[in-house]
Amino acid sequence: MSFNTFGHMFRVTTFGESHGVAIGCVVDGCPPRLELDAADIQADLDRRKPGQSRFTTQRREADEVKILSGVFTDETTGKQVTTGTPIALMIENTDQRSKDYGDIKDKFRPGHADLTYDAKYGIRDYRGGGRSSARETAARVAAGAIARKVIPNVIIRAALVQMGPHKIDRARWDWNEVNNNPFFCPDATQAKFFESYLDEIRKSGSSIGAVIEVVAENVPAGWGAPLYGKLDGDIASAFMGINAVKGVEIGDGFATAAMTGEENADEMRMGPDGKPLFLANHAGGILGGISTGQPIVARFAVKPTSSILTPRKTIDKAGHDADILTKGRHDPCVGIRAVPVGEAMMACVLADHFLRHRGQNG
Repeated sequence: MSFNTFGHMFRVTTFGESHGVAIGCVVDGCPPRLELDAADIQADLDRRKPGQSRFTTQRREADEVKILSGVFTDETTGKQVTTGTPIALMIENTDQRSKDYGDIKDKFRPGHADLTYDAKYGIRDYRGGGRSSARETAARVAAGAIARKVIPNVIIRAALVQMGPHKIDRARWDWNEVNNNPFFCPDATQAKFFESYLDEIRKSGSSIGAVIEVVAENVPAGWGAPLYGKLDGDIASAFMGINAVKGVEIGDGFATAAMTGEENADEMRMGPDGKPLFLANHAGGILGGISTGQPIVARFAVKPTSSILTPRKTIDKAGHDADILTKGRHDPCVGIRAVPVGEAMMACVLADHFLRHRGQNG
């Protein structure tokens, strides 16, 4: 299987399957002498790990990360730092229940990658989707924690802004609320509504989708490239590479189709510091594939979890019509745990573009 690596200067290769011994990644291109220990990575992993509330899968994984290579103790400071060599990270799987999938091993789950995976490789791991499982995203979150070390001045935050048809009230947006509720929601009032709403979805055995917004602040102007290395293109690719993501928009995105040129243009004046002062940010902080210095704003849509208890029509490997319901432990809204994953992918892309920019422009 190819295409397990992303990035150019800051490169991440992930490995492992949902029900295998372990998952992990190798991060290459990280500059040397950055302070790094397992606790720095664990904080981000703890935000993504399953089983933290009744609103996510009840699979209980500690997601404890081990750093296998790429670090050494700095004799001057006594701190563990990166060496500039590949950093290998491993997270053991400890709570697999493969028997949950025994009844459906010969059936293709609608909405999942089962059919396409089998068509491509002729063999698939039916236990939770194997390599195509969202379990793999834990490795990306670990890599994202290292990426943040590369660009320490950049602040990257994400929030759930829509669940099903229900959107937050942006007038009530409070970043401090995001970690105060199980939905990573910046609107405390809507977060309370989501509790009862998702309880109904969960108890019915169904699922629902969500929209996640990711914001990166303090990104200087000039990162990216005008054609084949567009910053927004790489962000879109990174988000589309997250499991269950079916749509991405940068800035005002699809809403710009309904705007006039006057409404959409981000007008400018000269600021008191001698730098351009933008009067709007419809472009989401990126113009012509290059960062403007404004906050980078992007959103991605996560489809409903395809593993549900409601019987669905499908076919089996023998080519017969069949019915299927997926037992086991699944997220009623997989978009919730996609919030730290979105942050991690943004961090990896920005770290990569920072190193590219530094390599070309010094």
